[in-house]
Amino acid sequence: MKNQRIFPGIILIGFGAYFFLQQSGITLFQNFYTWPTLIIIVGIAFLAQGYLAKDYDAILPGVILLGFGLHFHIAGRLKFWPDNTIGPFILILSLGFFLRFQKTGTGLFQAFLFLVWALLLLFYDKIAGYLGFLQNGMSQVLKFWPALIIIIGIYLLLKKKK
Repeated sequence: MKNQRIFPGIILIGFGAYFFLQQSGITLFQNFYTWPTLIIIVGIAFLAQGYLAKDYDAILPGVILLGFGLHFHIAGRLKFWPDNTIGPFILILSLGFFLRFQKTGTGLFQAFLFLVWALLLLFYDKIAGYLGFLQNGMSQVLKFWPALIIIIGIYLLLKKKK
């Protein structure tokens, strides 16, 4: 039986600390009185539930919420962090699947799929620069990448288990 006290306990402690610090008016944490901080707290609660209570299905939503919250905090503040692309979100999903795979043994294919997709999105300009001689032909093909993703998704849904 899984310990169900960890998640609500961390939520209450985290939200209580958040609102206490906000009401106390401490200016040191002024940049953290935003909604991404609340998402980070929920993500930490999911991760604690996943690792401390051995509820490994909570790892993926924990990584997603923690990662998205961190992304919204640091986007635009750190020069090396991309702020206008979907690449970091896909990379966070990949990390979540890798961490869940580490504990459950499932989701490795999705982890690698999201990792490749994230790297392509994050480094598209550099990849296109390296393949400059193919750029004109590739630009026509890249117009249809959403259709390719849909086709792969349909294949995965209809593929029969062995």
